[in-house]
Amino acid sequence: RSPFHNYFTSDTLRSTRGHFRFFENMRIILPCIIVTHIATLSSAYNASPSPVVANRVKSVNYFISRECNYKCKFCFHTQKNTHKLGLGKAKLGLQLLQHSGTVKINFAGGEPFLNPELLGELCKYAREDCGMAVSIISNGSLIKPDWMMRYGEYVDILGVSVDSFDPATNAAIGRGGDTDKNQHVNRMLKVRELCSNQGILFKMNTVVCSLNHDEDMNEHVSRLEPYRWKAFQCLILKGENAGGPNDINDARKLQVSKGQFDAFIDSHSGQSMLIPEPNTVMQNSYLLLDEELRFLDCSENGKVPSQSILEVGVEQALSQAGFDDSMFLNRGGVFDWTRERSN
Repeated sequence: RSPFHNYFTSDTLRSTRGHFRFFENMRIILPCIIVTHIATLSSAYNASPSPVVANRVKSVNYFISRECNYKCKFCFHTQKNTHKLGLGKAKLGLQLLQHSGTVKINFAGGEPFLNPELLGELCKYAREDCGMAVSIISNGSLIKPDWMMRYGEYVDILGVSVDSFDPATNAAIGRGGDTDKNQHVNRMLKVRELCSNQGILFKMNTVVCSLNHDEDMNEHVSRLEPYRWKAFQCLILKGENAGGPNDINDARKLQVSKGQFDAFIDSHSGQSMLIPEPNTVMQNSYLLLDEELRFLDCSENGKVPSQSILEVGVEQALSQAGFDDSMFLNRGGVFDWTRERSN
């Protein structure tokens, strides 16, 4: 008998034929799926940009990853996964956005500098190939001089989260996690210097919460002279920081009342660059893309993802976003977001 006799029994042959049929079907089906996907994207890209869509997607925030090296207790975009797109797909997303009318892209996270090469190449592509203004929001802990030397020319605005100038308060918030020797402020000061050296506009973001709402930051802010200073009222979103079974954070004890938030704003009213954003202004006035390039609908106090713009194009995904473009305009969402550059 042939040594292959047992292999070619009737049962094995039936099984083998089944496998052949499966792979033959896949040979036919997979190209169809790929062609359909390409056709969808091609249709979205080749269609004339809608003026209505262009007005709504002027400024887009792209969370390139949820990964973060800090554990801020009020965070509402928590590390539920470590997914991120490859550079090719992310660039395609930027192309689709640019074709639809996006003129400013803000890269955020998570902490975007955990993926420095991806972030840098996206900044370069957005600026050089898409003609977009480029901003970044970071916790400031991982920004290195060599990154700034390599990619700083492509960045218009770099925003750093600064919730307190007191080391103990920063440690209590979870920004830095260095107990009473918290170095977050020192890191931020170094970033401020790097921005000055590169001609990048420096921005500050502050989340006003129960741990910092009575802090006087005037002296420090005046010395730093940020281009813009955003103050956000601590926001609770289901599925992220509301203390639910699937939430990583429970920020309910960090909430402040509208009165407490307004008192913080009043005590810093002498800072001309201060832009207050209570929950009613902030929640739906930002156009957010997650790590899969899906718009996030926060209108029901959670985050519901749309279909990815890589699957259905920008216009169809935007219809699922829950974005309040009138609030975006009313809060001053369009401003001079391009730095001066020497020829």
